[in-house]
Amino acid sequence: MPKIERSAKISIPRIRIGRDIHTLSPLEHDVIRVLWRYDGGIRVRHVHAKLRMKKIALTSVAVILDRLHKKRLVGREIAQGRGGSHYIYSPLLSQRDFELSVMDAVVERLLDRFGHTAVSYFNGRFSRKKKRAE
Repeated sequence: MPKIERSAKISIPRIRIGRDIHTLSPLEHDVIRVLWRYDGGIRVRHVHAKLRMKKIALTSVAVILDRLHKKRLVGREIAQGRGGSHYIYSPLLSQRDFELSVMDAVVERLLDRFGHTAVSYFNGRFSRKKKRAE
């Protein structure tokens, strides 16, 4: 089998794809999309308010944000306010960087599993697309 040359790696954090995958559930995806819209971070209550149409409990939003923190997709800081302390959550990756890391992980896995066949497929697929664009 010929050796496959791979382009330079993207220097952003990678999301693992596979059985031990850090995929996002539909609710995790909804929550992180809310975070991407706000600079500087947002409280659990504010995320919950933005998701109110989905009739999700405040505690469920808090659990989802904790899971995203454990997956290292969101950061959190403790802030003091009325009623005591609370967490302020913010995404650690931009939406674009997150999407690139998922694509990079998927393509890497395809190359590892299918090797030359995957390279041939991508080459044919992208050359057909380029011809249509011209």
